[in-house]
Formats: sequence, C-alpha cells, structure tokens
Amino acid sequence: MATSTTKAPAGEEPPAGPSTPGDPGTARRRSALLHRLDVKGAPFAFVAPFFIVFAAFSFYPLVYTSWISLHDVELATLDVMEWVAFDNYVELWGDSRFWNALANTITIGVISTVPQLLMALGLAHLLNYRMRASLFFRVASLVPYATSVAAAALVFTMIFERDFGMINWALGAFGIDPVNWEADKWPAQLAISTIVIWRWTGYNALLYLAAMQAIPADRYEAASLDGASRWKQFTHVTVPGIRSTIVFTIVLSTIGATQLFGEPLIFGQGPNGITGGADNQYQTLGLLLYEEGWKHYQMGRSATVAWAMFMMLVLAFVAQRLIKRLRSRTS
Repeated sequence: MATSTTKAPAGEEPPAGPSTPGDPGTARRRSALLHRLDVKGAPFAFVAPFFIVFAAFSFYPLVYTSWISLHDVELATLDVMEWVAFDNYVELWGDSRFWNALANTITIGVISTVPQLLMALGLAHLLNYRMRASLFFRVASLVPYATSVAAAALVFTMIFERDFGMINWALGAFGIDPVNWEADKWPAQLAISTIVIWRWTGYNALLYLAAMQAIPADRYEAASLDGASRWKQFTHVTVPGIRSTIVFTIVLSTIGATQLFGEPLIFGQGPNGITGGADNQYQTLGLLLYEEGWKHYQMGRSATVAWAMFMMLVLAFVAQRLIKRLRSRTS
C-alpha cells in the first residue's frame, strides 16, 4: 500500500515535531538555562545571607528605633505608644544633659584616640623591623584587645582608686597629693581614656603593621640610596604608604568613641556609673541612652539619643566627603 507524503513548500523549513525528553535540543536548552542561572544568580546567592542577616539584625532595628523615637513609650509598656512626632528631638535639643554628654564624648574620644593611634603607629614601626621574639611581641600586643571590657575596667578602676590605688601611691612617692580620679572631671576622663588606649593600641598597631609589610622594599632602598634617614623614610615612605589604613583606623576609633559605654559604666562603681558621676562629669552619649531607657524607662527618649548619635556619624562622614571633594577641585 502506497503512503502519501506532504512536502513543505519550497523555501520553508518543515515544522518541528514535538520535543521529547531525550531530544538533544531540549538538553542543550536546559543546560544553557542552568548556565545562565549559575552565572547571573550565583553572585546573588552568595551575598544573600549577609543581606538577610543585615536586614534582620541591623536595618529593621534601625527603622524600628526611628519609629519609637517619634513616640512616647515606656519600657514596661512597649506595646502602648503615643505619637509625639518630633517632640523628643526638640526636648533633647534643649536638654543640658545631652550637650554635656556630647562634650564628654568628644573630649574622651580625642584624649583616647589621638595618643592611641600615635602609639600604635610607633609600635607598628618597631615591630616592622626584624628583631628577636617578634612573633611573641605581636601576639602580646593583642592580649589587651582579647581581654573583656569588664575585666580591664575593673583592674584600672582599682589602679586609679583614690585611697589605695597604684597611681596615687606612685604620685605620693614624689610628694604629690592623691587625686580623686572618679570625682573630678578631667582626671576621670583621663582615667577612662587610659582604659581605651590600653585596650585598642595593640589592635591598631597590628593593622598598621600589616599595611607596612605590604609596602615594596625597593621604596626604602631608593630612599636609602638618596641619603634619607630612618625618620625621613618613616615620614616620606611609610606614612604615605599606609595612608588608607590610617584613615580606616581614624574612622573606626571615632565610631568606637561615639559608642563608648562599658568603660565609664564600670569605672563609676555603682549608680554613679550610669549617670557618669555625681555631676555627670564623664557621662557619654552611650550612658545617657542607657539612663533614659533603663533608669527612667523612657524608651522614646532613649531611641532619640540613639538616632542623634547615628545622625552625627552620618553628618561627619558627609562633611569629610565634601571636604575631600573641595580639596580635589582646588588642587
């Protein structure tokens, strides 16, 4: 029996039949699709865990804190909120305790950050040279950073104790009267800054050391051939070579100084630790935030202080970027 076949018109392709699972064309298309998903989707899959954790533990608390700052909320009844708009910010602007805490935060930050970074830079410069037991000294510089804030603050509190402290004992050996480190403003801020310097100098020194070791050795050789001394090599080769790391440590130290909390709290040795002394002589913004929220139970005011701290950091970053852009235009 003869079978009839239908021929396609000239110049046209015959219609493609239905694809089957074993069709090579289907396998190629599936493979190409998986390849595109792998190339385009893999980067998003790798960074997704970070953004999920950031959204849950950083972004959401930030937004929720801003919402609380616009309400009158007490710690015992967090589910009861009274809308007050920007009244908390207006009250904070006129609160002398806020300006006192801001001034204390700035002064303690300067007293602790400037000597800390200078000492870290010098220590890193010494550790950068080949010396015996260099590994031991590098590890030892991290011991203060690994020590807990509570332990370090308690030890330094005993060292700066008025009647039986080691510092006053040493001052008495030279005929100097004992200093009331906790009651007086500037001695208290100096003592708290000493704790911060002790804890963070070694950490910053290792950051500087890592940056110094990345500087090519031929720069030092060229400077030495030009007759540059060790000091000139340090100021003209080392410091410019680690400028980005220095900026990073300045930013990191500034953020840490703004959030200073544990050291002054423990240094107060009791209720005075929350208020930063009897006259608020060393109360920081972190202590003021804690006092408003967990002593006065005013979570709305506490959130307002937190957002004020955040906005100050943002404004400082914006100002730094504007200054850098203006300098680039004028140069």
